[in-house]
Amino acid sequence: MQALTTISSKYQIVIPLEVRKQFKLKPGQKIIFIPYQKTIRLVVVPPIKDALGMFKGINAKHIREEVDEER
Repeated sequence: MQALTTISSKYQIVIPLEVRKQFKLKPGQKIIFIPYQKTIRLVVVPPIKDALGMFKGINAKHIREEVDEER
């Protein structure tokens, strides 16, 4: 799917309806623009609650840096 939009005089863009529906975008949702060669990648940032349980069972005993351990 391709969707064309125009940058406004205030450097704003409108995400086309079909793209908003396909990716289930909602107002207030975070996105990030990532420059890549001569393109811009727009990536949807998942909500932090989606990370719950992501590292279940990980042994974090030796992950912290020495500076953090001294506190």
